[in-house]
Amino acid sequence: MGHRCFISFKKEDVYYRDKIQEKLGEENINSKSLDKWIDSEDIDYVMQEIRKNYMSNTAVTIFLIGEHSSENEGNDEEGRDKNAFIKRELQATLYDGKGFRRSGLLGVVLPSMESKIYGGKYYCNKCEENHNYVYVNDRTVVREFHKNYYLKPIDYGCKNVYAEDGRFCVLVRYSEFMSGDNAEKYIDMAYDKTQQDISKYVHWHNLR
Repeated sequence: MGHRCFISFKKEDVYYRDKIQEKLGEENINSKSLDKWIDSEDIDYVMQEIRKNYMSNTAVTIFLIGEHSSENEGNDEEGRDKNAFIKRELQATLYDGKGFRRSGLLGVVLPSMESKIYGGKYYCNKCEENHNYVYVNDRTVVREFHKNYYLKPIDYGCKNVYAEDGRFCVLVRYSEFMSGDNAEKYIDMAYDKTQQDISKYVHWHNLR
């Protein structure tokens, strides 16, 4: 496989993390997850520490989109953001500066979330094309992902549509990702985004 990956996931989804690691091979995965809060007001320092100590030599982050990885997951009983660690991991993925290049970001939709994200197709009479209903928002993912999925709308004359070349993040169903040689195809697709113009528009900080 061409690109080494980091997997960002909630503990509830460790089963799927293990299955992906098994498919890709341990040598192609950096299996260390962010396990402590880096307490600093210097955001560049925080990003560099995460990249250096947790995401070293990785070029693509695979974000597992499960039932507990949305912006609306909220806070725990002590008032702490339940998804603070995956938000930091995705911010570090998107970070581009001071010795670290931006990585690709691939969202893998787990089975329990498919019906909440994929809403089928609709036909537009103005442009005479089929468009997909894809619900990527605060209810389904963290903002680090959805603000960079719907990134640059393309005007087709009927409405603003976020076509593939207007998105930085890549999205795929878990079943499709795990089928045949698709995993490498989608990882390559996510990495290729870092080399394209859309990478210039990425948001990685102050998305709250």
